[in-house]
Amino acid sequence: MLPEIRLMGDVDVAALSPLLRGMIVTISYADTHNGIGLTATGAMNRKFVHWAAVHFDWPGYTSEDLYRMNKVLNEADMPPLWVVRDMVRHLKLLRRKKDVLLPTKRGQDFLARPQAFFDLIATDYLYAYIHHGQTQEAVRNRMRWWHVFLTNMKAETGCSLDDLANELYPSESYPEPAEMTVETWAERSALRYDIIRPLCWLGLLHEDREGLTIWQHGTYHKTPLWPACLKLKSDMHPEFILH
Repeated sequence: MLPEIRLMGDVDVAALSPLLRGMIVTISYADTHNGIGLTATGAMNRKFVHWAAVHFDWPGYTSEDLYRMNKVLNEADMPPLWVVRDMVRHLKLLRRKKDVLLPTKRGQDFLARPQAFFDLIATDYLYAYIHHGQTQEAVRNRMRWWHVFLTNMKAETGCSLDDLANELYPSESYPEPAEMTVETWAERSALRYDIIRPLCWLGLLHEDREGLTIWQHGTYHKTPLWPACLKLKSDMHPEFILH
């Protein structure tokens, strides 16, 4: 059974969740700017993408990060925007009218009380959303492992990607990166992009990257949003952690 995600604590979800925050500012922009303009191919136009790069406040994808990679930003150059657009479309918060995206009635309700939508957003995003480069089969196969991933997430005081990988895959632990097998590299890459990144983008984990380069891994910490919406035996009683 998948762990239930249900917001029960009194926390500022928008401040903690890049995904919820990105959805809020996107729909708010559409509401106050007569919609989000679309290109001839249906992508969000550069005017909005440049605005989003500044206002999303997305860790690892700040305007400085994005403009360091590209002088001009299109929708394809901003990965968080792909997820935000997919989620607002999936939840029918925006609708297309000719060459613009406009808020729906449900989108207006979302702006009025975004935290009321968090349980639905979090459950759909974490357990069912297919990120770029993933397959539906891989997402479906991983569903039965989410309980193991979440109960083994020892990040209360901070842990590295290697710490988490060694906890989840002890038989594949190696002291030096040069000694890892191809399979181990693949496992750790999947852990980072299929498990850790969604948890960070949802706001349950935060990666401390101060002083690091784009190629270095940071230290992961559980945010106040984790205990506010997840009630796992491993969080209350570490002796119940499963392997």
